[in-house]
Amino acid sequence: MSQPSVPAPEAAPPPEPTQAPEATQPPEAAQPPEVAAPPRAVDASARRILGLALPALVVLAAEPLYVLVDTAVLGHLGSVPLAALAVGGPVMTLVVWIGTVTAYGTTGRAARRFGYGDRAAAVAEGVQSSWLALSAGLLLAVAMQFAAGPLARTVAGSGSPEVVDGAALWLRIAAIGAPGLLLAAAGNGWMRGVQDTRRPLWFVLGPNLLSALLCPLLVYPAGLGLAGSAIANAIAQTISGLLFAGALVAERVPLAPRPRVIGRQLVLSRDLLIRGAAFQASFLSATTVAARFGVAAVGAHQIALQLWFFTALLLDALAIAAQALVGAALGAGDATSARLLARRVAVFGGFCGVGFAVLIGAGAGVIPGWFSTDPQVRDQALLAWPWFAAMQPLAGVVFALDGVLIGAGDVRYLRDLTVLGALGGFLPAIWLTYALDLGLGGIWAGLTLFVVIRLVGLLLRMRSGRWLVLGATR
Repeated sequence: MSQPSVPAPEAAPPPEPTQAPEATQPPEAAQPPEVAAPPRAVDASARRILGLALPALVVLAAEPLYVLVDTAVLGHLGSVPLAALAVGGPVMTLVVWIGTVTAYGTTGRAARRFGYGDRAAAVAEGVQSSWLALSAGLLLAVAMQFAAGPLARTVAGSGSPEVVDGAALWLRIAAIGAPGLLLAAAGNGWMRGVQDTRRPLWFVLGPNLLSALLCPLLVYPAGLGLAGSAIANAIAQTISGLLFAGALVAERVPLAPRPRVIGRQLVLSRDLLIRGAAFQASFLSATTVAARFGVAAVGAHQIALQLWFFTALLLDALAIAAQALVGAALGAGDATSARLLARRVAVFGGFCGVGFAVLIGAGAGVIPGWFSTDPQVRDQALLAWPWFAAMQPLAGVVFALDGVLIGAGDVRYLRDLTVLGALGGFLPAIWLTYALDLGLGGIWAGLTLFVVIRLVGLLLRMRSGRWLVLGATR
């Protein structure tokens, strides 16, 4: 990926002060930091990238790993509980995506302030994003108690009433953990921004390990079935959120909500929200079409989709490192290091994707059996498998470069590219699959097309160099 020469900016944007009363603050762009160290040199070495990515990898893997455990536990109850989880899971994934938007939006802002030399301003971003996360989580938890039934019926269509009822029950209980889930996402955001990826490891891994132990106990010996799975989920999310909230209090920065700052975060997160909505519309549509092919097909789609999310989030560890390091580099006015970081994380992402492709391809005859004893479900999963394996190297590069542009604040371009890929590739392929009765293979071919469109768009953006200029002025 050759890059045009882009001159480094003379000065990074000054962060907003963290102590002055809100009513007397001048506009953000005109404020110098109250007490800020000189912009620091940014370490663009492979060792530093991996030093941030590896702890982030464990954090990212914890949640999907728990979902995979959940899928395996319920899959052995039968095809109906597995299908109910397949219907309810993508709806709750919407909450996870809202959390991802919160985390990513916070990371970019916090990283640029941290790169400029003002850690207090970086942490202050986390305070306001945590208030935003808590408010959204409480709203979602309450709304889901009323919307779970209609949502389950919409996704499942005219399928089994048992599947619809089970999915609605699972959603109502799991949604209680939404405030904790979003608080944890906000906490991950500001901690990544200040390049602290070790504490989040324990704050996420511990509760999820507890939940993975509770899930089979509540589902089987306690006899709670689907409800036991959802209870274990909510417990993990709540504990994790409380741990991140405690870490923010320990920073000893002002904790009062500041509506103007929260408003700015909402505006800056708007593009990420639209991008996330495009993802959710695509994945919900995919599950809806899979449900039309029968209980075995939607169960197999759940297995493949959760494995896809698992590998995607593992690959996203490089994106987390890119967000923090690229944001800090551009905050410090170091465009050369930002460009070098972009190249390195893209190469690392491609190599990791090749490794996943080999493992997934080799496990085609074994892995689906871990999640279901139903031979029809396993046979259906094999229809998605070749596409699932083949897209991994491409996805590794895509996720890494996503992180580069988020760290640079170039989220508007990411928004437009994702919407284009969804509306121009993924969604048409999914509904064509339904019209032509192509089965799961058609759905997963559409997902591969989605990844290819995004890859082409990201490579063109990297080549243009415009993301460097945008990152230096935000």
